[in-house]
Amino acid sequence: MTSSAARRRHPAALFALLFVGLLAVGSLYSVFMPSGSAQADTRPVTSKDVEAGHKLFLANCATCHGQQGQGTPAGPSLVGVGAASVDFQVGTGRMPLAAPGVQAKRNEVHYTDEQIKQMAAWVTTLGPGPGVPDEKYSSGVGGNPARGGEIYRVNCAMCHNFAGSGGALTRGKYAPPLKNIEGKHIYEAMLTGPQSMPVFNDTNLEPEAKRDVIAYLHELDKNENYGGHSLGNLGPVADGFFFWGIGIPLMIAAAVWLGRKAA
Repeated sequence: MTSSAARRRHPAALFALLFVGLLAVGSLYSVFMPSGSAQADTRPVTSKDVEAGHKLFLANCATCHGQQGQGTPAGPSLVGVGAASVDFQVGTGRMPLAAPGVQAKRNEVHYTDEQIKQMAAWVTTLGPGPGVPDEKYSSGVGGNPARGGEIYRVNCAMCHNFAGSGGALTRGKYAPPLKNIEGKHIYEAMLTGPQSMPVFNDTNLEPEAKRDVIAYLHELDKNENYGGHSLGNLGPVADGFFFWGIGIPLMIAAAVWLGRKAA
């Protein structure tokens, strides 16, 4: 047996080959991964922000999430959730949680933008995660509402309703309405997947596509209903309730009145 053949059959050769393969795959992914990521938060963050954020976290969040954000039976770990998740949850008033329940509800915001940024800065030190999106994409300005509507109907309408009116899910959960929601929070929800929502990262839904969805939802906010009362745009459920609860009783009352009059 030659020395080269002996080296190829050495037990360490398999591990060396596996390492080289993983290195090659990682290098190729870094070269060909989708460009235009909007997850980088370009706002300057200082050590004072991190320190202030830690104090805010200890005072308001540590009871449920643990002093180091490691999670407890009352709240999940925050390691790796990123600044986007903090900005969404705290910036929409869902956190701190008003009361225990199956789902965190949108509520009054208790912190300033600066305080939210500081808490996000500290949580980011726990592990890398999605950053607050660039306004270039999250504002929806310059997006294509028609394309956004197609993407929305394929990926979102089955839960949030065709008109963004929201809808019921299982076990008491629900998809919230998307009326008059700030574009940044819509983007962050797609990016982080809060509650029962799936995650739409920049690999399966690029930043431009998210911008188009936001542009579409903002166009829905401008729509006026010229055909009468919209009944919340809830579709056949609201229509059926109207006919069974109001329309049919009125017709029965009219029939009874006409019958008595004829008698």
